[in-house]
Amino acid sequence: MRRMLNSSQLLALGSFFAGCAVAAGAFGAHFLKDSLDTSMLAVFETAARYHMYHALGLCIVAWAVDRWPEKRLEQAGWLFVVGILLFSGSLYTMSLTERRWLGVVTPIGGMAFLTGWILLGYRAWNMK
Repeated sequence: MRRMLNSSQLLALGSFFAGCAVAAGAFGAHFLKDSLDTSMLAVFETAARYHMYHALGLCIVAWAVDRWPEKRLEQAGWLFVVGILLFSGSLYTMSLTERRWLGVVTPIGGMAFLTGWILLGYRAWNMK
């Protein structure tokens, strides 16, 4: 069975997303604190925080793919990618543009995060 992504690709993707999360956090802290109201700045910070958590989650998936190559763990990684794009992406955009209707996309990203963690845990639980 051919893997969708190998461990080094997953680690590179996780590292890229982690770097982006650091940049977003710094941007929010240094450039947005005076231009966003308190509630939208909190939304932006939530986006950056979950962005980083799931970038690190991708790195965990990369480690797991190396450790248990016969299992399809990379699916959890893809769910983290989708979650970052939908959850964090919608929150970043909503906070910067004040288009609150984007909030309807956020839970879809949250479900991708949740499903990714459940899938990763399920596959790990069933390892031999």
